Amino acid sequence: MRAPDRATSAINPPQTISVVIPTLNEAKELPETIRRARLNPEVTELIVVDGGSHDDTVALAGRLGSRVLLAARSRGAQLRLGAQHAGGDVVLFLHADTWLPPEAGQVALACLRDERIVGGGFWKVFRGGSWLMRGSRARCALRLFCGSLILGDQGIFVRRDVLERIGGVPDMPLMEEFELCRRLKRSGDLVLAPATVSTSPRRFEKLGVWRTYWRMGRVTLGYWLGESPERLRRVYEGQ
Repeated sequence: MRAPDRATSAINPPQTISVVIPTLNEAKELPETIRRARLNPEVTELIVVDGGSHDDTVALAGRLGSRVLLAARSRGAQLRLGAQHAGGDVVLFLHADTWLPPEAGQVALACLRDERIVGGGFWKVFRGGSWLMRGSRARCALRLFCGSLILGDQGIFVRRDVLERIGGVPDMPLMEEFELCRRLKRSGDLVLAPATVSTSPRRFEKLGVWRTYWRMGRVTLGYWLGESPERLRRVYEGQ
């Protein structure tokens, strides 16, 4: 991990950001996530890609001024479809319960002025939760330093032209961010932008901290061992 070299700039530095949010029954979380994303003036487009919600998510997203697309229930497929319809110079993939700070767009674009950087993410903290969940910022650095990896709940931003060149977001039901980062790394560097997002601890609260960490570790190991994404999805969802 290294900070961007401001002396090395792209000929046409990116200026606009399309935010893509995959949803499934996110009517409770979505309004505040959209409100905070809009506080970033660099965000010129919000795309919500719904995977079959049974609540008010789709109607709510439309009322909040987002472009709404419908897709099969698969986070990778939802992100892929959203990116295909994005018009910004940069695509920022954002979980429905992750809040951007108002400087997120500015610092992401500043990182991408270095043409060697193809994408990145943000530092992350949880909004509450057990003390056992502390240290999330340190884990962000460790993942990037050791594995060139950024998790989806950190927010992942990428140059749209680079994303198109590598074939878009992998159409996978789970672990799509692992595969995306692996492919992006072949084209350039990934960085952590100097801003911190906050994300909900709801999965930890639902399953318990240790059980959640065990499942995350299990699917991560399974990914590196070559297990199928569908098998890993079932493990992650406790099926």
